[in-house]
Amino acid sequence: MTRHASILTLAILLTTSAAPAAPPNVVVIYADDLGYGDVGAYGAKAGLTPNLDRLAREGLKFTDAHASSATCTPSRYAILTGEYPWRKQGTGVLPGDAKLIIEPGRTTLATVFRDAGYRTAAVGKWHLGLGDGSLDWNGAIKPGPLEVGFDECFIMAATGDRVPCVYVRDHEVVNRDPADPIQVRYGEPIAGEPTGKANPEMLRLHPSHGHDMAIVDGVSRIGYMKGGKKARWHDETMAETFTDEAVGFLKRNKDRPFFLYLATHDVHVPRLPHPRFQGKSGMGPRGDAIVEFDWTVGEILRTLDEEGLADDTLVVFTSDNGPVVDDGYRDEAVAKLGGHKPAGPFRGGKYSKFEGGTRVPFIVRWPAKVRPGESHALVGQVDFLATFAALVGRQDAIPTAPDAQDHLRALLGEDPNGRETLIEHANGLAVRRGKWKFIPASGGRAFNPATATETGNDEAPQLYDLDADPGETRNLAADHPEILDSLRADLAKARNLP
Repeated sequence: MTRHASILTLAILLTTSAAPAAPPNVVVIYADDLGYGDVGAYGAKAGLTPNLDRLAREGLKFTDAHASSATCTPSRYAILTGEYPWRKQGTGVLPGDAKLIIEPGRTTLATVFRDAGYRTAAVGKWHLGLGDGSLDWNGAIKPGPLEVGFDECFIMAATGDRVPCVYVRDHEVVNRDPADPIQVRYGEPIAGEPTGKANPEMLRLHPSHGHDMAIVDGVSRIGYMKGGKKARWHDETMAETFTDEAVGFLKRNKDRPFFLYLATHDVHVPRLPHPRFQGKSGMGPRGDAIVEFDWTVGEILRTLDEEGLADDTLVVFTSDNGPVVDDGYRDEAVAKLGGHKPAGPFRGGKYSKFEGGTRVPFIVRWPAKVRPGESHALVGQVDFLATFAALVGRQDAIPTAPDAQDHLRALLGEDPNGRETLIEHANGLAVRRGKWKFIPASGGRAFNPATATETGNDEAPQLYDLDADPGETRNLAADHPEILDSLRADLAKARNLP
C-alpha cells in the first residue's frame, strides 16, 4: 500500500473532531534521565542543546508535563500500556535478565499504530524485559518488542550499566557467535570472570557506588556476563549506532505511515560519549552526553527535512524521568556541574516524589497542525495510548489502559488545561490537581546520600502551591485542610479504579 493510499484510508476512518484530516507519521524521542533544566529552551545555558531549542521554537513547549514515574522501567511501561505502573507488580527497575512485563496480545501504543496501518519500530533502550523467564541469549530472543506491536526493533535489553551488554535486532543478538556463547547471571559471580570489585586495575571508568560486577569495555556493570565478545557494544559509539538505526527506519518507510519509538541511552550512566562530543559542554561527561543526545535529535530532524517528511510528521520529545548527577560512576558530573541546574526550578530529581522526579521537558512539533508556542496544560505520558488512538481515529475503548485519557486537544495546543488530576510516582505516590500538589505522609529517609537526591519522604503530609512555590519549599498542609482532604480523595479514587 502506498503512503497516499494508507493516509487516505486513515482519513476515512478518522472521526475525532480534534484530529486533522490525515493522521501524521509519529516519532517519539524518549531521552533517559534528562532533566527539565537540561535543555536550553527550559533554562539551560545557551548553545548546549541547539537542536532541541530549534524543536521548541518550531513546536509547542509544555511546562507542566510528566513522566509516569521518577524511574525508567515504570515510565516505559506506562507510556506503552496506558496503565500507571504502580498498579502492577513487577514494574520496578528491572535487571537485564528479566522476563517481558507487557503481556503479548495486549493493546499497546505500538499496536494502536500498527492496527491503523503504520509501520512500527522500537530503537534504543528497552528495559521492559525479554523472554518468558527462561531466556537463552544464544537463541531466539522472544517474546519482546515484536510480540507487543512493533514490526521491527533494534534495542539494548536493559540499561548501559547492566548486562547483557549486547544489541538485539528483532529476535536475535547482533553479531552472535555460536562458538562464544553468552551467559548472563544476576546472582553468584561467574567463575573466572573479572569484576570491578576484584579487578579495579582493569577499569577505565570507576564506580562511585555499586556497579562493580562484570567488566565490559573497561567499565564494570550491574550483573555478571561471560562470552559474546564479538557481540558486545562499544560505549562511545552507542548513540551513533541507535541514531543510524532510527534514520535508516525513517528512510526505508518514507512512502508509508510510520511510528518510531526512539528511546536513547543518553544521558544515563555510564556516560561515555563519542570523542567528538567530549569536552564540548564544559560540564564533564554528563554535559557532553546531553550534547550527544541533542546531536541525535538533530539527525532525526535533518532526515525528516531531507526526505520531505517534516510537515507530515508529529515529533514528540520528552524524558523518562527527572535528572540524576551521580548515579553510580566517578565521572566528574558533580564536580563540573557549576551553576547548571538539571531539574531547573524544581526540587528533587530521579527517584523523588518532588516535582523534579517526574516533571520533564516535553515538546510537540507538527508544522502542518501545531502552532508554535508554550502550553501550561497538565499532561502525562500515561495518556499517550489514548491520545494517539484518537489521533488515528480509533473509537473503541481500551480496557487494559485504565489510566490513559484522550488529551489530543492538549497535545495539539487546542486545550490549555489538560488533565484535572495526575498521579506522580516515585517511592510512593503524590497527586496533582491544578496548582496544588499533595504528598502523603510516609516513612523512609528524606535524602539519598548516594545520589544526593531528596526523596520527598516526610512523616507529615505535604501540600504545595506550585504556582507560588514551584520549588516546593513551603508546606501549606496545616493552612488548607479542606484542599488536603480533597486531594486525599483524588488519590484514593485513583487507587481504587478498576
